[in-house]
Amino acid sequence: MAVMVFHGDWLKNWEKGGKSEFVQLCRSLNENRGYNDVTFKDIQQALYELAWHVIKGNLKQEQAASALTDVMELRDDMSSILADVFCVLDIETSCMEEKSKRDHFTQLVLACLFLVSDTVLKERLDPETLESLGLVKQSQQFNQKSVKIKTKLFYKQQKFNLLREENEGYGKLFTELGQDLSGNLTSDLILENIKSLIGCFNLDPNRVLDIILEVYECRPEHDDFFVPLIESYMYMCELQTLCHILGFKFKFYQEPNGETPSSLYRVAAILLQNNLIELDDLYVHLLPLDANILEHHKREIVEAKQIARKLTLVVLSADKPDEKEKEKEKEEEKNEKPPDNQKLGLLEALLKIGDWYHAQCIMDQIPPFYATSHKSIALALCQLIHVITEPLYRRVGVPKGAKGAVIPSLRNERAPKPIETFEDLRKEVFSMLCYLGPHLWHDPILFAKVVRIGKAFMKEHASDGGKPDDKEKMESLVSCFLSIADQVLLPSLTLMDSNACMSEELWGMLKTFPYQYRYRLYGQWKNDTYSSHPLLVKVKAQTIDRAKYIMKRLTKENVKPSGRQIGKLSHSNPTILFDYILSQIQKYDNLITPVVDSLKYLTSLNYDVLAYCIIEALANPEKERMKHDDTTISTWLQSLASFCGAIFRKYPIELTGLLQYVANQLKAGKSFDLLILKEVVQKMAGIEITEEMTTEQLEAMTGGEQLKAEGGYFGQIRNTKKSSQRLKDALLDHDLALPLCLLMAQQRNGVIFQEGGEKHLKLVGKLYDQCHDTLVQFGGFLASNLSTEDYIKRVPSIDVLCNQFHTPHDAAFFLSRPMYAHHISSKYDELKKAEKGNKQQQKVHKYINACELVMAPVHDAVVSLHPPKVWDDISPQFYATFWSLSMYDLAVPSTSYDREVNKLKVQMKAIDDNQEMPLNKKKKEKERCTALQDKLQEEEKKQLEHAHRVLQRLKLEKDNWLLAKSTKNETITKFLQLCIFPRCIFSAIDAVYCAKFVELVHQLKTPNFSTLLCYDRVFSDIIYTVASCTENEASRYGRFLCSMLETVTRWHSDRTIYDKECGNYPGFLTILRASGFDGGNKADQLDYENFRHVVHKWHYKLTKASVHCLETGEYVHIRNILIVLTKVLPWYPKVLNLGQALERRVHKICQEEKEKRPDLYALAMGYSGQLKSRKPYMVPENEFHHKDPPARSATPATVQNGPGTVTQAAAATTNAAKAEEGTNEETDKLKEKSQSAIKVTNKAANATPKVTASNGSSAVNSNKITKEKEEKEKSGKEKDKEKKEKTTPAVPPEAKATAKDAKEKLKEERTNKDEKVRETKEKTPKADKDKEKEKIRKEEKTAKDDKSRLTSSCAEAKSHSEKEKEKEPSKEKDALKDAKSKESHSGTKGEKSAVAGSLKSPVPRSESSESDREQKRRKLDSHSSPSHSATVKDGLGDHKESSAKHHSPHHTNHSTGTQSKSKEREVEKKEVEKLRDRSREREKKEDKERKDRKRDHSNSDRENIQESKRRKDENGTGGSGKRSKSASPADSPRSNEKEKEKNKSSKSGSGKDRDKNDSIKLEKIEKSSTTSKKESRHDKGEKKEKREGGGLKEDKKHHKSSEKHR
Repeated sequence: MAVMVFHGDWLKNWEKGGKSEFVQLCRSLNENRGYNDVTFKDIQQALYELAWHVIKGNLKQEQAASALTDVMELRDDMSSILADVFCVLDIETSCMEEKSKRDHFTQLVLACLFLVSDTVLKERLDPETLESLGLVKQSQQFNQKSVKIKTKLFYKQQKFNLLREENEGYGKLFTELGQDLSGNLTSDLILENIKSLIGCFNLDPNRVLDIILEVYECRPEHDDFFVPLIESYMYMCELQTLCHILGFKFKFYQEPNGETPSSLYRVAAILLQNNLIELDDLYVHLLPLDANILEHHKREIVEAKQIARKLTLVVLSADKPDEKEKEKEKEEEKNEKPPDNQKLGLLEALLKIGDWYHAQCIMDQIPPFYATSHKSIALALCQLIHVITEPLYRRVGVPKGAKGAVIPSLRNERAPKPIETFEDLRKEVFSMLCYLGPHLWHDPILFAKVVRIGKAFMKEHASDGGKPDDKEKMESLVSCFLSIADQVLLPSLTLMDSNACMSEELWGMLKTFPYQYRYRLYGQWKNDTYSSHPLLVKVKAQTIDRAKYIMKRLTKENVKPSGRQIGKLSHSNPTILFDYILSQIQKYDNLITPVVDSLKYLTSLNYDVLAYCIIEALANPEKERMKHDDTTISTWLQSLASFCGAIFRKYPIELTGLLQYVANQLKAGKSFDLLILKEVVQKMAGIEITEEMTTEQLEAMTGGEQLKAEGGYFGQIRNTKKSSQRLKDALLDHDLALPLCLLMAQQRNGVIFQEGGEKHLKLVGKLYDQCHDTLVQFGGFLASNLSTEDYIKRVPSIDVLCNQFHTPHDAAFFLSRPMYAHHISSKYDELKKAEKGNKQQQKVHKYINACELVMAPVHDAVVSLHPPKVWDDISPQFYATFWSLSMYDLAVPSTSYDREVNKLKVQMKAIDDNQEMPLNKKKKEKERCTALQDKLQEEEKKQLEHAHRVLQRLKLEKDNWLLAKSTKNETITKFLQLCIFPRCIFSAIDAVYCAKFVELVHQLKTPNFSTLLCYDRVFSDIIYTVASCTENEASRYGRFLCSMLETVTRWHSDRTIYDKECGNYPGFLTILRASGFDGGNKADQLDYENFRHVVHKWHYKLTKASVHCLETGEYVHIRNILIVLTKVLPWYPKVLNLGQALERRVHKICQEEKEKRPDLYALAMGYSGQLKSRKPYMVPENEFHHKDPPARSATPATVQNGPGTVTQAAAATTNAAKAEEGTNEETDKLKEKSQSAIKVTNKAANATPKVTASNGSSAVNSNKITKEKEEKEKSGKEKDKEKKEKTTPAVPPEAKATAKDAKEKLKEERTNKDEKVRETKEKTPKADKDKEKEKIRKEEKTAKDDKSRLTSSCAEAKSHSEKEKEKEPSKEKDALKDAKSKESHSGTKGEKSAVAGSLKSPVPRSESSESDREQKRRKLDSHSSPSHSATVKDGLGDHKESSAKHHSPHHTNHSTGTQSKSKEREVEKKEVEKLRDRSREREKKEDKERKDRKRDHSNSDRENIQESKRRKDENGTGGSGKRSKSASPADSPRSNEKEKEKNKSSKSGSGKDRDKNDSIKLEKIEKSSTTSKKESRHDKGEKKEKREGGGLKEDKKHHKSSEKHR
């Protein structure tokens, strides 16, 4: 109630003023507010409060009654108001427990009876209250009476429900509703008539309404009449009546076989649209229930999954297909009679009339896409979208020339309005499409319209930047279109039956999106969409089933029909199909070719989806990228990579996604996927990377682009122009070219550290190679396809690449090299245009200017790449020149050009001869061949001019190249370290380039460049270089060595060539003077014969290194050396015994690795076979360099260079070594000594005529021949000596000889003792040290005894020879003889051979202490070499034979007669026999000790075992072993046959296996192939390797005794 209006003060002064105040209040309320509801309530409130005070007892009934009497006059209806107040109070007091209040209320009503009539009170008060007031007698009777009256009033009306009850009334009603409505009849007029009929004939109003609806159903075209009629009629009825009547109608059709007519749905839909009924009220009357619909939907999903599972099962028996067919029939029967769904019927009707609001409400009530899965509803919704989008489509979407059927708009004003702009799409169209989902497939025309609208929008979006607000709207629209593509378009395409046109139409829209968006769509399509609807689940299963069927039957023969089937299947379900195809390719790589060929019937969209599927397959986290052995990349990845290359080349697929994927993998430090990039570049650009190039291919690769394409690759990859352009565009458009290069270069260096710890070394090597090869291939592609501007714009300067991007130097120059070439050529062209001069000289001058302009900044930039000390030896200009040039600049492969031109001529002849070929085709082919031929010839001419210009440039630059501020040795070290070695393993062409560049620098007579040192450092020790290479690097390093050996072999082959190309060149100076002085004395040059000795030494060094690598047992060492040996096979081995040594070691590898490591076995077998095929081309050692052949005939060999030749080379090159290593004083002294020695030698050489020399071995092996010769030689030699006495000053030779001998003895004894003590310490384990010491003492004693005996036995012969020699040469001659004898017997502690003295390994080392590498080399080089004399053959030969060799030069040059010779032989024979016996005894003792040590040290590591083996070999063969078997590679086969037969017993006694013999032989090779001064050997003897054996010491003693004897 309202706020209290009755004041408490009025009660206190009721009689005085309270009453009048109350009456006044009522009067004011009535007057002020007029007659309205508010006034009524306020007065009611006042009366209520007054009555309540009476009930409480605050006021008497009489006082209240008198006040009420006064108030009653104010209003006419006041009695009714008071009756209402009493009614309320009656209810309130009846509920109270206090009887007094109830009594007060009764008394008040009694007091006021005169104010309110009895009738009014009877209406409103409770019957019991009326009874207590006395207004009725009994309340019960009163109730019964009222019920009767009400029943009579409301339920006993006279109405007629049925036609038969009142046929006339209803007949007239039908007439009214069924008449022609086209006239002026209105719904209002008809309604009045209906009302009259109801009243006249007592018709039931509800039945009348039902009849109106029935007539409306039959006359649906008259909406405008019936809707207002029903609306007006409803004013006479209750609100729910119409809904109930409709509900009863729907209920009627809910019988089992009942079918609701569409007219009823339509009427209900129109009533809903016009808000005459509420959807919620009607919805409850419709069947089926929502719960039943949900259950049915779930059941459908389960059934679809079961069908899918059945399709994937393998059918084993013949009965199952029949069962499947029966099940299918049952399902079809079920589907034929779907239950009547009134909700969906109503939904369809709503959509047809355009009531989207109510339709959306119904679809929200049921599962998603359940409604639209019914075709009729889907089509109705499609039609609605057609109508709404028609104006916009007409404006933006209709293709040129197309008309299309015009769709009329809905007449219904309440339907959604047609849209005109893209922004309007967001209102309703997008939501309609989302509700439609995959079922847009029912209407392909609408599909095409939506796609075209999307395409038009994206086109407008791309062209129009717009304002920020517009941009936001556009972006939201773009996301809407993406959602539509994801939820509607792609799923709908799946359900369309192979509609290629729709696929192409959709691609028109999708291609406007970036690939990232597209791939996201494809990913959701493939992985999410198919599980969202039962129909899609079934389609997926059917697609896989069909794909299996096709792939099982796909072969090369049926590519075309299978391709058509694949194409047909791919139009609808590309993701599922390609996923299966790729899984098959990963298993069976032989499917790649037929699959690639069969994919030619795909649409553009399908190709794009294929690219996505490939990337997804590559990125599959569940697949391992390595095989289980962790050494090779998985076959699935290799297959996919190969497929990528083929598919991207053949078809126009966008590459960006794949390239970005590779870049992302590289960023993440993963290099496996570079395989893909390698394949793509190879197939698309035709650039192959293979280490198995033939020499012809390699030569072709040094030419121009045309020659590369024709002769540089295995497969002639043609028509790569389009595909390489596509690849280039993809790289440039998305700026991926340089990032990929930099990432590959960084990954190449990082792969060892990232992968090295966990993965097998073989795999790490492969990954490194793959990274490197792909970088080379990719860089080659960029160089040949990018324009100068593009290249220069993208590739930064060399210092930025190296310092900022941390690119390795070799890779940085590789990327920059094409830029320099482009830049120089463009500058050159500019200069030519500026000044037109045709003279060749002017052109060269311009070219040099262009080079200076371009390369000057590069020279400055490279300074920061290395420490300042580097530039003391080589200039930045030289460094930049070396790295910026390529093989194209240095040489022209004319033979390759000729070869390719000849091939084309043969092709043209074949075309002419071909009678079957049509004339027009003949003409085309001939034109192609002619054009190609002209191109090649033009290219060759261009390259010839270019190479000439480069040569002129280099000639100008060469004087500033090598600064040599320190030493030439350091210069060569820097050159090899910073230039040759990094580049020679970069690529096969770079390997050839490095060899060619060294030769070119030599040919240019570059100051301060020692060619001899350079070659020596390359060949001397290749073990560490080979061991640190990967597989491909080893192959390239082998090519480099092969090219270097080719040059050396050419010089070695002919004196004329050598004299022409090396004779007067500064690179072959043997005395390395201060920098800047290279010319002058002819004697400083290495002559031809000594060069041949040096080449033999290099061959020997290569053999030694190769055998060492083969013996290590290390996988990488063996694999790499076999690769290198295979590559150098054309030029090495050339010497028969070196070849045999290699053959034995390789044969052993074949036996050992057959079961263990098959790849090594295959390599070894391959090399072994090739080596055997090269055997006929090998020559004996004496043919390879000037070594006297075995005495097979009476004709002696001729000494070419006179007696002083060897000494000259030895002295000169030893001095070269000193000049590099020693101080300046030592350098000067050694220069003086060498010069004096050379002078003496030259004099002796000039004075001495050519004489015949008999080999040392012939003195022992063929006594008959010697005796016949001796008498002939005697007279001739004596004449020679007399001539020599005249030309040389006389100095007593005895003094010189004795002084020299004394020095040599002291030095040798001291060295022997030091070595023995040191060796025993190093070799002997602690447990055996005492034994070893005792053994050493015994050996020393026996050595001393041998010495004394030898000395005494040789005294007579010596005295006799001295008498003869007194008449012979003077002091100089003696000095020369001593020097020669020292060289020839340097089998004791030594360094290197004559030239080797000045030559070091490629690795820099300090002068104060030698590295392990140097010590090993010293040890291996320490034996006497046949490179410089033909005297010492092999320690395995007979001692008699070796001592004869020692004397052979002296016998040749200074013959003392046959008597002295024969005596000496006899004495030596006896001594040798004694020494043999002793050595055999020692060998037996050592065998016993060795066996004991084996037992004690059986658990020692592998290296100790190998050391003990070597020690056994050396100790065991030191005495008799060395004399018992002639196995040295230096021995000629014939000279050793007798020795082998003699010593079979000692060989079998020693019991050594082939492995030991091989290692012994290598050391013997070494002994017979190095020679140097004893003084230098003594100086460095302290640093010798510990592996030098006791046998060597025995040889030293014999050398001493032979020197004494001499």
